[in-house]
Amino acid sequence: MTAPLPPDDLPSPGPGTLHTYPFWSPRFWHGMRFGDWMKLLAQNRFHVHPYRWTLAFLISCITPFNTVMARAQRLCFGRRIAATAIPPPLFIIGHWRSGTTFLHELLVLDERFTCPTTYQCFAPEHFLLTQWLVARYGGFLLPRKRPMDNVRAGWARPQEDEFALLTMGVRSPYRRMAFPNHPAPDLEFLNMEGIPAADLDRWCRAMHDFVQTLAYHTGKRVVLKSPTHTGRVALLAQLFPGAQFIHITRDPLILFPSTRRLWQSLDQVQGCQVPRHEQLDEYVLECLCRMYDGFEKQRETLPPSQIVDVRYDDLVADPVRVIEGIYGQLQLGDFTAMRRALEPYLCAEAGYQTNRHEVTPKQRAQILARWRPYAERYGYLSPVGG
Repeated sequence: MTAPLPPDDLPSPGPGTLHTYPFWSPRFWHGMRFGDWMKLLAQNRFHVHPYRWTLAFLISCITPFNTVMARAQRLCFGRRIAATAIPPPLFIIGHWRSGTTFLHELLVLDERFTCPTTYQCFAPEHFLLTQWLVARYGGFLLPRKRPMDNVRAGWARPQEDEFALLTMGVRSPYRRMAFPNHPAPDLEFLNMEGIPAADLDRWCRAMHDFVQTLAYHTGKRVVLKSPTHTGRVALLAQLFPGAQFIHITRDPLILFPSTRRLWQSLDQVQGCQVPRHEQLDEYVLECLCRMYDGFEKQRETLPPSQIVDVRYDDLVADPVRVIEGIYGQLQLGDFTAMRRALEPYLCAEAGYQTNRHEVTPKQRAQILARWRPYAERYGYLSPVGG
């Protein structure tokens, strides 16, 4: 690992999340196999900050367990998983902080669907063997709420499947969280362009294997949500014939500061470095451009029966009406039971408060310049856009 910096050059630990999220609490790197973790460290020249040496050492001690258990799960369940038919998944897509999590939690209230949980994304290659133990005894390891917002956390809560891909060792834009002060890797995986054939094949196999394992585990149609899938719709439709997509949008002047806060929080919690965020604004701006460049090209290959658009403001204002509209457009089946599940859930969540965010005049100008196509296409340029 890198040598310690002189005392006066040591950056401050930063926001309180560094101290309130203990080093022994789980990060997604804990779920990697040992070889993938060592490869990630080597690719980043072992530039682990001294404040994070204990965290990196702990991860290095835990990851061999994942290697052994991944092999054990393949031996125990490999043939049965490989023989499992995959019902066409339902993908929730859209930029970070556009309401994908809220929509995900609503849709999986329907007992006909299933979704990956936090633990299944944390341990995608051995959860069939180990999730019962962690679910019963490991609740204390997680905080009550996510570090970037007020959403409840827990091993059994719905989770973003990009974290499973990350943990499985395939290339993902989320690798930047480990070393946030290094140039952001794998941006081509936001639109799936210019990827070497071997890397693309490994990504497709990992994605297919994870969804097939979920299908084997529950026998239900899987609902997946990941903003990174937005620029992958053509590949996902090819990989999972019959797959459908729900695309959600939100005011870009809210997306930008909220996404910026997201990465600040995740980098603090997940990083092996103390993040400086010197290029964070540019990173946030570039990600949407790449993601939606891929999405707008690829959605033309999808028939209307495979994709529906919703707006965050409409979803928040009248969730039952919007969800019922989704069921009708995508022909997801009878809505009666879903309505009965939605109403008590929405009553219980009525006190949820979103974070407030503001943008500077400079940031506003950058957002409206770089994200103008998004703002115009989805109706956010007026009146907020001017």
